[in-house]
Order: sequence, then structure tokens, then C-alpha cells
Amino acid sequence: MKKLLVILVLLVGLTSCTENFKAKQMGGTMTVDLPAGQKLIEVTWKEDQMWYLTRARREGEAPETFEFKEKSSMGFMEGTVIFKEQ
Repeated sequence: MKKLLVILVLLVGLTSCTENFKAKQMGGTMTVDLPAGQKLIEVTWKEDQMWYLTRARREGEAPETFEFKEKSSMGFMEGTVIFKEQ
């Protein structure tokens, strides 16, 4: 019974986490679909919050996909955030 309770608590905890938390703290992957016509400039983390800078896409610029990856010193639980321009 105790094992079932522990598993249930862990499942609830994992499913209630935000995508930001999972990507940064637990090595997960998340995708951010940028609004149409926006160009990604820069991405950064401030504590547990992710901030990204965009600008209007200029004429002739094609939409791109970018990967913001963590490189940890231990080599595991490395998070990835994929930015897709529309």
C-alpha cells in the first residue's frame, strides 16, 4: 500500500510541473511556437522563468526552428527547448 501511495504522489508531482520546470530541472523537452511573423533573437533563464526576445520578421526571411540546449557538467538530465517560427 505504501508503494502505491508513493507512486501516486510521484505521478501527481510530475504531471503538475510546468514545461519550463521539466525542461530546465529534469532534462525534459518543450516546444515554443512563436507567433506568426516573429523572429527569435535571444533566449535566457532567470531562475525558473524562461525569457525570449523576438522581433518582427523582415521581408524575405524564412521561418526557422531553433534548439536551446542545456549542456550539464554531469552529462545527464540536459533540457532542450525548441523554438518554431511560424
